[in-house]
Amino acid sequence: MKKIINGEEVEVEIVYKNNKNIYLRFNEDGILVATCNRFVTEREINKLIDNNIKKIEKMYIATKKKQESDLFYNYLGRKYTIVYDNASKDVIFSDDFIFAKDEKILDKFTKKETLRVFKNEVDRIKPYFKNIPNFTLKLRNMKTRWGVCNRTNNTVTLNTELIKKDIDLLDYVIIHELCHFYEANHSSKFWNHVSKYYPNYKEARKRLRS
Repeated sequence: MKKIINGEEVEVEIVYKNNKNIYLRFNEDGILVATCNRFVTEREINKLIDNNIKKIEKMYIATKKKQESDLFYNYLGRKYTIVYDNASKDVIFSDDFIFAKDEKILDKFTKKETLRVFKNEVDRIKPYFKNIPNFTLKLRNMKTRWGVCNRTNNTVTLNTELIKKDIDLLDYVIIHELCHFYEANHSSKFWNHVSKYYPNYKEARKRLRS
């Protein structure tokens, strides 16, 4: 059984169990699995999918993104194919590939490299800013923001997902947050400060949204 979901032909697998209801989910291979009891017909499953197509399309897009993240490694604007090799002692970039012993080692490398790159860029940019307080740099994964400047406790927090972006976009976010030490809001005065350090800030914002 196949269905068109988000413009693509997707296989639907029916798994029979002692369920009262029909449950739909995508497995790691991108197959839509319908779990139901043996009295449910394909027609009923078809109808359930059609009635919930918007929700299922969102699930499908999320599954495709997860598949891609498992295959590729994004680092400073470049995409590398991940190769796990038990013989690899270190994480190594080679052409369009990144070699690592396993996922745990690769995750450890990413955390260490994120801290190194972010700290280097902050240390490089900070001297251009006069009369700002000494601040603490924090890193964490954030769902809705690329950075946060907290003037109450003098901390700047950067989204760890920026390690996947071009380094000039990381620089833009650092500059953006440091400018908040001058202006707390996003007034015209604030953007005037940003433009002094990063004239093409409007283009950077568009690229971060894409």
